[in-house]
Parts: sequence; C-alpha cells; structure tokens
Amino acid sequence: MKKYNRREFVKVACISGSGLFLAAFVPAQKFLKKAGEEPKIFSPSVYLKIDSNGIVTIIVHRSEMGQGVLTSLPMLVAEELECDWKKIRVEQADADPKYGNQTTGGSWSIRRSFDPFRIAGATAREMLISAAAIKWNVKPENCRAENSFVINKLNGKKLSYGELVEEASKLPVPKNIKLKDPKDYKIIGKKIHRLETPDKVYGIAKFGIDILIPNMVYASVERPPAFDSKVKSFNANKTRTINGVIDVVEIPQGVAVIANSTWISFKGRESLTINWDLGPHAKEDSKSIHDKMAHHLNEEGEEIELRGNPDFDISSNLTTIEGIYELPFLAHATLEPMNCVADVKDGKAELWVPTQNPQGARSDVAKALGCNVDNVVVHVTLLGGGFGRRTINDYAVEAALISKASGKPVKLTWTREDDMKHSAYRPASLHKVKGSVDQNGKLVNFYHHVISESISAQISKREIPVKNADIGEGTKGLAYQIPNLKITGTIAHTFVPVLWFRSVYNSQNPFVVESFIDELAYAAKRDPFEFRKELLPENSRLRNVLTVAAEKSNWNSKLPEGRGRGIACFEGYNSYCAEVIEVSVNQNNEIKLEKVTAAIDCGIVVNPDTVEAQLEGAIIFALTAALKGEITIQNGGVAESNFDDYPILTFDETPEFECHIMQNFEKVGGVGEVGIGAAAPALCNAIFAATGKRIRKLPVKL
Repeated sequence: MKKYNRREFVKVACISGSGLFLAAFVPAQKFLKKAGEEPKIFSPSVYLKIDSNGIVTIIVHRSEMGQGVLTSLPMLVAEELECDWKKIRVEQADADPKYGNQTTGGSWSIRRSFDPFRIAGATAREMLISAAAIKWNVKPENCRAENSFVINKLNGKKLSYGELVEEASKLPVPKNIKLKDPKDYKIIGKKIHRLETPDKVYGIAKFGIDILIPNMVYASVERPPAFDSKVKSFNANKTRTINGVIDVVEIPQGVAVIANSTWISFKGRESLTINWDLGPHAKEDSKSIHDKMAHHLNEEGEEIELRGNPDFDISSNLTTIEGIYELPFLAHATLEPMNCVADVKDGKAELWVPTQNPQGARSDVAKALGCNVDNVVVHVTLLGGGFGRRTINDYAVEAALISKASGKPVKLTWTREDDMKHSAYRPASLHKVKGSVDQNGKLVNFYHHVISESISAQISKREIPVKNADIGEGTKGLAYQIPNLKITGTIAHTFVPVLWFRSVYNSQNPFVVESFIDELAYAAKRDPFEFRKELLPENSRLRNVLTVAAEKSNWNSKLPEGRGRGIACFEGYNSYCAEVIEVSVNQNNEIKLEKVTAAIDCGIVVNPDTVEAQLEGAIIFALTAALKGEITIQNGGVAESNFDDYPILTFDETPEFECHIMQNFEKVGGVGEVGIGAAAPALCNAIFAATGKRIRKLPVKL
C-alpha cells in the first residue's frame, strides 16, 4: 500500500472530503500526479476545466445534501459542452468568493445556476471548436462538437477535446455565447443516475462525520439547558481522570471535553459538574409563548396586502366563517448531526464542514478567531440532510475555537440530543382567518392575520416593516381571484432561536390558506376541487396541475366509509404543485396514509429522476411534520431530545406515491421545497372528508 506524507494525505482528504465523485468511479488517488506529470489544463470558467487526457472536471459550488446537485448541475454543463458523460468527474468547490453566493437553500441551485452552467459549457465548446478550426485552417462554422470531439464537417476528421486543450487555452474567452434551443437537448430532461450514489452505496462517500486528518483529536460540548444561559463555573476534576480525556476547555458556547475518541468525549461530558446561570427565560414555556402570541389575535395587524374592500357585515346576505389556526416550533432533525473538523494554527484555519453556507462558515470562523477571512479555508463535504439547519455555522465556530484552545486538529461531533435541544427552529405561529361566500357559492371576502416571529428580523437583529417581512410568504400574492382580500401580520418576537426551514413560511401559511379555502368550499356547498379551479385563471399553470392531480387521483370516485381524499395546491419558487392525499381513519382514530397523487410544473426539467425524488421527499417531510412534529419549550429550553419524543414517519407509514411531472419549456423552477406547501392541508382536508373533523392545529390530534 502506498504511503503518503502529510501534504499528500491532506490533499486526498480534501478531495474525498469535499465530495469528488467520478462517473467512471476512478479512485481519487489516481489523479494525484508526480511533479512534471500534471496534464495541461483548459479552464475557461470557474465551473469547468478540461485536461489534456480528455477528462472534464465540473466544479459544483452548491452543497450536496441529498437533492442531487452533484449530478444535475454537471448535466447543464455537459449538455452545452457536448462532452462524453462517461469522461466527466465532479468536484465539490471550497468556499470562495469567485463563485458568488454559494448558499444552498430556497430551491436556488438549479434556478440560479441554469444559465451560468450552460454558458460555461457552451463557452468551452465554442473555444474548442475555434481551436480545431485553427489547427485545420478552416472556418469554425465548418466544425461541430460531439461526444468530446470536434469534427470537421468537410472531411470527417476529428480531434479530441484533450488534443485541443493547449490551443484552446490561448484563445480569448468569448462573450454572448448562443445557447441551445431546448428542443435540441440531449441530456437535459433525461433520467440520469446520480453520480455520487455508488460511493454512498459502497460506504466510501465522505460526509462531514467521516472526515479524518492526521493527529486529530475529538471533542464534544456540554451546553446550557436554557436559551441565553451560560456557564457560571465548572469542575472537571473527575472528567480529567477518565482514560482518554486530553483536556477540558471553556468556550462561549459551553464546556468542551477533548479526548482521543468521540465516545470518550461524550463520556467525559457526563462527569462534568457545571453551575449554570440560567438567564432570563428559565421560567418560560410553550404556554407562555402561546399566550404572548394569542394576545395579538384580536388586533388588526399591519397590512401586508389589500385587494378590493373586504366587508364582513353580518347584515349582508353572505355566509361568513372564521377560525384560529396554530402551528408549533419544528426542528430540522437532520439525519447527520452537526459536526466539523477544524485545524487552527499560526493564525490560520482549515475546516471540513457539512454546510449549506460555505462562505458564511468562512466569515463566521474568521470573526470568532479574530483573523482575516483569507486565512480561513473551508472544504465542503457531503451533508447528511440540511433543510436550512446548516445555513448557520455555529458548529464550525465551536470546532475552530476548540482547535485553537487545544493547539491540535479537532473533530467536533454533536449528539442527536445536542442537535434537538441547541438548534434553531422553524417559528411557531398563530393565524386568524375569516371568509365569506355568497348564495351562488362564490368566494367574496378573505382575511388572514399571521402572527409569528420573523426569521430575518431575529437573525439581523433589526426591526423589519411587516409589509416587507418574511412572515407573509405563502399567503400574500395568492393566485386565487378573490375580489376582496386582506392579509395582515404581526411580528411576535421570541427568545427561541428561529431559522429557515424547508420551504420556510411556506410550511405554515399555505396550510392555513388551503385548509380554510376547503372550509369555505364546504360553506358554499361546493366541491373543493371545483371551488379552487373556479378561483384560478383559465390556462394558468397552477390550475393545470390542480386539474391533473384531481384527474389522476380519480377525485370523483366514491370511497368506502372511513376513507377520504383532500386536495390542495401551491405556487412558489417559480413552480406549481397540487396534491391529492387519500387517508383512512379507523375507530381508534388512527390515521393511515393510503396514497399521494402529486402534479408538479417546474418548467424545464433537468433530471426527472431527481424531480420525482425531491417531490416525494418534500411531501414525506411535510407529512411527518403535520402528523408528528412539535418542539415544546420547558424551563426556557427544548423538552424533546431524540427521535423517541420527536418521531418521524417510518417506511411502513409512508403512502403509495404517484407523481406527474408536466413537460414544457417554461423558465426553470425550483423543486426541493415545492412539495411542502400543499401536503399538510391536503392531509387535513382528507381527514375532514373521512371523519368530518376539521384540523386547525398541528400536529394532528384526533
């Protein structure tokens, strides 16, 4: 077995740890060349390089957390580059400002990279064609690119991309490159197997928790039991006697135990004696938070959107209904708990982080260490789930501080309990809704008052006008043609740290809107599908997916007693989705998810396999939250600790899925979060259809 010195070892670790996967599954070590043997490189873009061996390397600047970007983004380059898919390799980018914003979230990856990645491929293709034309002394229009070759149209001769690298590197990078017409796509729109899957199957894929570097020690942190509390004093005498414990250090976040293994560091924590200053919230709980929010229910709230003149005069000839909806705090509960490897020395830091926000990790660590951001290197690993949790880098900062204190490379690992109790959460919210229908079954008035903490306001530590705040997301700008509509909001500040959650406020507000639209349909004595359809403009994309979902689910067919179907739709992230969920409820009020029929229009589809997987995953994520998810506050901290008291849907509880993807050439839309908005209301509308019981508070309790 070949031995590597530290420099070579770290180079291999960086490659594997930052997610390099090969279509041909060639081991990373094969690409480590001796001095003088490096192939010539042609790199016309930050996202692409081609070497003289013909290997095309595509650099992905977004984080891979299960959504498939290590395959779908390279597909965009390969489509325009006309390269041999079997000769590509994919490299996860480190944090670097040259890539622009690297944050992965908001279903941005494809939407914001669709043009830049295609332009990168098309630019390289045209430069390679120009290089071949120079070699053959012909005009570029007499050449074409195909399968990693440039072919001379006049005589059929061809040159490989590898043979053209040196000449192409001498050429100026052209601007205003013409991109393919979508009807000519060969790769985009085709089902492509994900490139990182084999490495995951064979256990060689490198998540953050898998990273190892030489001379590394291990750490774990004991954190305060309540939010905004801190260490008064601690005694680590007993801890230091444990075999394998190296040191105990205090950091601003708590007390860190450094050991020769993760498990010893966990054991060391258990023996610490810590005197806590419990801070100002030690007597707060879920009820006190709820009561403070409920205080705003009888207030009007600040206006977010107004259409027409909503009038709920009881003397008018209208049927008016109203209700209060409530949603809890939720944890992201990623499968891989927070972790980071950090090596801090000589005023510099190198980190291996499973992060959704690489540049944020870089700047946060630099600030914590008091060094220049240029002295911080962040390698991005695979993420074992993100859902927004890994957009903040508290765990990376902790690892860097512990490494600085110990003088050694440190691997910090959070336990599941750490992650459940010391995270940041989807905000809780209260909602007051009111609506009226006329004698003809038409929706006349709609009012929605949203009461919730603003994530943006809390994180930025500044007041934000409600009209411009994030709390209205998912209720303002509704596609429904409601003549009189008023949306208002109240920002209810909380000491509980909140954070972006998969689909953010679209995991809350559409539940209220689509559930109450269902209530209004029944008040109007109308079919819920037809009621919605009539409210949407003809030929609209949302109406189209709504119709497809209803038709494919056999909406009008009769179900046996105890079974029901619910329908809901959602527009967001430049995409459109509708879902029909069928449930059964037995005499013990046990709910069984029978089937989900979903239709999505996300414009141009890059990889149908990924779209289907993301849609199914989003719906399961949302149904888990609706049926089981709830974070409660006791004594100023989180009560839940693990999957025993914060359960998720199991395989046997998941429903049958039928997904329908609309095919068109509309602007590319997001996918990863689009399935969330309609899931909870479709579920609760189905429960009503089966039982006659309306669900206005989540998680569902019958």
